[in-house]
Amino acid sequence: MRPRLAALSHVNDPATVCVYPGDPAPRLRTVATIEDDGFYLREVSGGEHTGTHWGAPGHFTPGAALADDLDVDDLCRPAVKIDVRDRCAADPDHAVSAADLQEWESRHGRIPDESFVILWTGWDAKWGTGQFYAYDERGVMHQPGFAVSAVRWLIDTGRLGRRGGTGTDTFGPDRGIDTTYEVSKLVYRERRISLEVLANLAALPETGAHVLCGGQLNRAGSGSPALIYALLPPG
Repeated sequence: MRPRLAALSHVNDPATVCVYPGDPAPRLRTVATIEDDGFYLREVSGGEHTGTHWGAPGHFTPGAALADDLDVDDLCRPAVKIDVRDRCAADPDHAVSAADLQEWESRHGRIPDESFVILWTGWDAKWGTGQFYAYDERGVMHQPGFAVSAVRWLIDTGRLGRRGGTGTDTFGPDRGIDTTYEVSKLVYRERRISLEVLANLAALPETGAHVLCGGQLNRAGSGSPALIYALLPPG
């Protein structure tokens, strides 16, 4: 029986892609047409963390695994979804706590070891708008994310293990107000990766799925734009 799939990636469209401040702008440039060349081809350019993507441990950890050091086991893991949309709608700086994760486990069971723990903040619905990343009058970015203590709990209890990771529909696992990226630095230790700017999280069940990450294994890459799929449980 063919597995059921759900796509968790946004379309790569420079007209709608929201780029993290300072990252190179994405570009699609036609270099050949069927009329003139007999085939259609475009040049694709942009940063390794543009649009839906995953980050390799070496993105934040000196000497850690880079894109071409990873294997398929790093890019295909069990996944759970933590739905925090209501809290994030009320507070764009919401920090998902260890208590939030423990409360989720009281309803859905223990987070499997070596999992991707994915936040559904509701930011996926803001993609392509000026609301996806919003700055206040002081130039501070606001987006929800994990509390540092929550990620430490996931690591200390083995739930992230050495090959798990985090996921989110925002730019990354850190809250926007944290300019030190402390959560990212915790996540990227060992062989853990971060899935970012995920889409269509309504299709991902709370538990029972696996996530499979595509993308390019660039030599010494910090990550890759990616087609990311949920492998759904039978149903």
